[in-house]
Amino acid sequence: MEKKKFLLLLVASVLVALPMLPGCAPEEEAPPLEEEKYITYLSLADYTGAIAGLNVPADEGLKAYFDYLNDKGGVNGVKIKFIGVDTRYDAARAVSAYRRYRGEHKLMMINAIGTHLDKAIAPLVEEDGLCVFTPADGYYVAHPGRGFLWYMTYQDMFGAALDWMLDDWHAKGNPGMPTVGYYHWDNPYGHEALRGGKEYAEKIGVNLLPPEFNPPGTVDHSIPLTRLADSGANYIYIGGIDPNPTIVLKSAYDLGLTEKIQFVTDVYGPSETVGGRLYPEAIEGCVVVRAGVDGDEARSHPLAKEIAKYAGIPLSDLDWVHIMAAASWGMTTEIALRKALETVSYEDLTSNDFYKALQNITGAEREGLMGPIAYTDTERRQSWDVKFYQFHDGKSVPITDWRRCPDTVSLYDWE
Repeated sequence: MEKKKFLLLLVASVLVALPMLPGCAPEEEAPPLEEEKYITYLSLADYTGAIAGLNVPADEGLKAYFDYLNDKGGVNGVKIKFIGVDTRYDAARAVSAYRRYRGEHKLMMINAIGTHLDKAIAPLVEEDGLCVFTPADGYYVAHPGRGFLWYMTYQDMFGAALDWMLDDWHAKGNPGMPTVGYYHWDNPYGHEALRGGKEYAEKIGVNLLPPEFNPPGTVDHSIPLTRLADSGANYIYIGGIDPNPTIVLKSAYDLGLTEKIQFVTDVYGPSETVGGRLYPEAIEGCVVVRAGVDGDEARSHPLAKEIAKYAGIPLSDLDWVHIMAAASWGMTTEIALRKALETVSYEDLTSNDFYKALQNITGAEREGLMGPIAYTDTERRQSWDVKFYQFHDGKSVPITDWRRCPDTVSLYDWE
């Protein structure tokens, strides 16, 4: 019955959100902004695939921010046209969609919702001289080009989590070093945090157990979790995109492990509107690494009311992902556009001007919603700062201030 309840909730949430997004099928194009000055932002999204639980509310929040910004007159009179295409997390569909929309008027920014999507379109992006927002793969930091990260890398966040675990371990009066388990999806995203993260664990002396992996969509996680517990894990770092981490925690809760082991999740861990409503008892006490503000901190921000209004949802349904997308993708695009327009006129504005601008907005703030922008001509991390939250009664409560991530990318041999 619980499994059926979960599946119905997930399907319903996606179906409710889809009509709010423009161009959620490849055949549908967002209406042009007629007779206005505008640039185009293309989202090669996933509205019905493996990470729809993340991307649907994210693009909902992003489009709401662009609508809000456009209603205020845009950036120096230049508005931002949003086009969202459902690639279903498939690289071939992403290439097809890119080819279709690459000729859009003043196309400046593409968001490739998966690293494999970004790598598939990379030759075309280079040929067209465009820029891409890409997930948190360390490759783009090690080899800076036209791919700009959403925040810091997955391995940097894992390093920050290891630092927090070490602090927590010693704060509780424990001697020596903690033993840490790692449990994630068995795909490039799931393995990425270990490329530099494993070396960082060795550097600080944490005992990192052999990692365990699971295929996306796995429902029963009892066997690998039991292996990690039997190996002496004091902390277990889990990944995947909610509701997947919530389901992992449900398995851990059923086994009685959440009472004995401190669980920590990566940036896409449980959210209040999914895990917090589905299994609040299972995620109780779980710690989450966030690249932006969460919970009441997010909803109390003045911008939150505008995002909720333009998205057409109650403020109580506003998730951290809505705000993250507005800040990471929306505000950063706005700031770069403003910077570019300081250099050239709208009529002369090219994608290369936008590319240069992105590399010259170092230190720009986004109203406290995320850390300062870190982009430079050689840096592709969008920021270095994370906050840690802990779930209590289904609510995400801050337990730290902003903390700087360690540089774990430099510890890995990328050759």
